[in-house]
Amino acid sequence: MHRSRDGGVTWEKISPDLTATPPGTQGASGEPITRDATGEEVYSTLYTIRESTVQRGVVWVTRDDGKTWSKVTPQDMPPGGRIQNIEPSPHKAGTAYFAGYRYLLGDFAPYIYKTTDFGKTWTKLTDGKNGIAADEPTRVVREDPARAGLLYAGTEFGMYISFDDGAHWQPFQLNLPHTPVTDIKLAHNDLILSTQGRSFWILDNLSPLHQVKAASAADSALLFTPREAIRSTGRGGRGGGVQYPPAGAQIDYYIGKAPEGDLKLEILDRNGAVIRTFTSAGAAATVEDPADAAPADDEEGGGGGGRGRGGVMRVDKTAGMHRVTWDLRYPGPWQSAARPDGPNGPIAPPGSYQVRLTAGSWNSTQPLTLIEDPRVTASGVTTADLQEQFDHNMRVRELVSEVNQLVSRVRAAQQALKGKPGDAAVQLDRINGLAAHLITPAIRYSKPELQTHINYLYQMTNSADQKIGNDAVERYQELRKELDQLKADAEKLLVH
Repeated sequence: MHRSRDGGVTWEKISPDLTATPPGTQGASGEPITRDATGEEVYSTLYTIRESTVQRGVVWVTRDDGKTWSKVTPQDMPPGGRIQNIEPSPHKAGTAYFAGYRYLLGDFAPYIYKTTDFGKTWTKLTDGKNGIAADEPTRVVREDPARAGLLYAGTEFGMYISFDDGAHWQPFQLNLPHTPVTDIKLAHNDLILSTQGRSFWILDNLSPLHQVKAASAADSALLFTPREAIRSTGRGGRGGGVQYPPAGAQIDYYIGKAPEGDLKLEILDRNGAVIRTFTSAGAAATVEDPADAAPADDEEGGGGGGRGRGGVMRVDKTAGMHRVTWDLRYPGPWQSAARPDGPNGPIAPPGSYQVRLTAGSWNSTQPLTLIEDPRVTASGVTTADLQEQFDHNMRVRELVSEVNQLVSRVRAAQQALKGKPGDAAVQLDRINGLAAHLITPAIRYSKPELQTHINYLYQMTNSADQKIGNDAVERYQELRKELDQLKADAEKLLVH
């Protein structure tokens, strides 16, 4: 084994030959009959090196930074197996795991071992009867950094998980194809897999697994504490052959038995005020592009815009595990009497929130933390800037709601007076005059009127994380005065 302290410019040898060096395997590949130039058979090779993250100087296996080495092969491990991955425990220095396989030698048995004393003794975690089949070769095992004893194993045919340090295993396949799992990495609370022939796979957000307990199956319902959410501009979806998760706060819950009534999920601010409410009776969630979420200016309820997903999210009350994603948005502007809360509301500022799940008389509340996107803060935008932006966007949201409501009343009056003679016709002319300053005609390149200007301001300040400029504040004040004047004029013309 060699080590570099300067990024590979120079190297030093820190060990003797650590390979098994079996007799008759040190000559050229393919001899004695035909020499093989492809290197298909290469013996006496180091396959894996892992350094402890818990104790300095422990490299499996030396405990003094390479000065002395110990042979720690388990006594019951048959010879010739390939140890492709070692897993030093991220919790205890003397604990480690490894996975080996011998199917190239005709032995398809699984081999996963654990030590707690730096390799002096080993316990085999695969007996062919505790979850991983007796004829399923094992390639890799990893321990979760956030929960000691939570193990993930990759085999020749897929994935397994153990909640009890390898005493029992259960399939963890989900939608992963049955394929060799060649390596596993845990990063940012996500599970990352490399496979043979099926590309890379990522299981996002392992936080529910860190909270699972043996009694979970007996619970009528369980709301897991959400992991901290990042206030990201990402939208999720597919792109370039990759499936990205939707941006927002992932909320996981378990239902033991479907409740008779509706299941309700609420998002609350730090003071307990309800921000959003989702139920099992709601319509199925729809995905909207921000550009499509805002109706045209000549349509009732125009407005909205900004990033994120729209539609009504429905929570599932069937038995089992479920995950929903709050898009971090408050309700959007009023669009119609049938849809008072539109999509694309202002995005919540960083801070502390709560999640509450209610099923009949049972309910549970868990904290939720929302943090800044580091890419945004790196650009100089502060939490105070984002709070100021949110406050501004909430004011503009109400302005959008007011103008949409006024447009709705004007159109209703126009429809009611249309075609009527006498005083009604005179009244209609007056209302049409007011509408001319309020509603942009449905004609291309028409001069934009007040509703369009208000919607445009909302879209611009609700579409990116930024410090609100004075021009946006001044523009809001101008539009506020114009709308107030039109509302006062409308009160004199419209029949209540």
